[in-house]
Amino acid sequence: MKLLLDTAAFLKTASSATSLPPRVRDLLLHEDNEIYVSIASFWEVVIKYSIGRLALPDTPDRFLHLHREKMGAEILPLDDESVLHVMRLPDIHKDPFDRILICQAIVHGMVLITPDTRIPRYPVRTAW
Repeated sequence: MKLLLDTAAFLKTASSATSLPPRVRDLLLHEDNEIYVSIASFWEVVIKYSIGRLALPDTPDRFLHLHREKMGAEILPLDDESVLHVMRLPDIHKDPFDRILICQAIVHGMVLITPDTRIPRYPVRTAW
């Protein structure tokens, strides 16, 4: 199974994997699952860090790469199909980062790992 961590799930996993729900922990630890983090999540972290809305224990360049490697996650780049799919989404969620993550998960057949309770209202597989 291909798992795409949303930004909140990535940050929560990086800070303390033990505080994740057991189902999410099991999914992340299952050796047959592939874990991905979108480049859009990296972008969101850098923006929030640079405007003072997100505190990190290290600079984003070190923090993001260290924790992505620790969890064995691959970077999911943005692609045109995912970007264009945004036009097909219903207007439930205003956050542009969440909207692109939803589209990436749909287009690439992934399960979106997210604590956001609004996202399951979209036609995307989620877990939390």
